Amino acid sequence: MSAAPQICIDDDFCHVRFIHLNRVRAARLAKLSDKETAKMAAIFKVLGDPTRLSIVSALRDGEMCVCDLAAFLKMTESAVSHHLRRLRDLSLVKNRRDGQVLYYSLDDDHVQALVTMALDHVRE
Repeated sequence: MSAAPQICIDDDFCHVRFIHLNRVRAARLAKLSDKETAKMAAIFKVLGDPTRLSIVSALRDGEMCVCDLAAFLKMTESAVSHHLRRLRDLSLVKNRRDGQVLYYSLDDDHVQALVTMALDHVRE
């Protein structure tokens, strides 16, 4: 059952208040769990930092070591390592060791797709 229509005067709201219960029910059925919501919010928060987003973007074309990333970003290796740790904690990047060198890459194709879709959206 729908609520009675009410007239609103604020441009940020509907001019006629009418709740579409079928849409509300569908949204409730598709609602993310609190755990999923928290993890997604953490991912977007981490990617909201321009430095970390630059790291992820640079890794779209292949793996790089901390030295490469530090040179690319014009930052210290220590600062880059701090950012990489945050990205690794959320499974956005992974590393592999080759002797004494750690190479970083995107954790999987989902991270690549996430960044690519955001970039496509920005470029529209």
